[in-house]
Amino acid sequence: MSETRADTAIIQEIMIKAPAERIFAALTDPAQRIKWWGSEGRFQTTHMESDLRVGGKWLMRGTGMGGRSFRVSGEYRSIDPPHLLVFTWLPDWEANAKESLVRVELQQEGGVTRVRLTHSGLTSDGARAHRGWPDILEWLRTYVEDQC
Repeated sequence: MSETRADTAIIQEIMIKAPAERIFAALTDPAQRIKWWGSEGRFQTTHMESDLRVGGKWLMRGTGMGGRSFRVSGEYRSIDPPHLLVFTWLPDWEANAKESLVRVELQQEGGVTRVRLTHSGLTSDGARAHRGWPDILEWLRTYVEDQC
């Protein structure tokens, strides 16, 4: 996995041994997402709602560190299955959080798919310090590869 940081963005890449369609489904299907997005004792997604269309809203809730509940929500901005998913991101755990943008690009070559995630618009120190994407992408890889 590789990581690049800019002043207002985090970029992560990971290779997953699975078709792009399978990865896209794991990212967008609420029933699948709650199975892999989280780790016991750290945070665990327990509920997800998704209106998968441009302008549609999404919402995730769960349990975070110390048993505290969390909520993150947004709106889908661009959807091109299985190549592109763009959505806004607004977490409740950061005081005065501002909406940011997450772009997930999937490029399949043979039986392997490159997943490139760009989280941009991170204007606060707290948002830029967010270190969760590497773990989240590893959970995605483990879930998808175990299902193939």
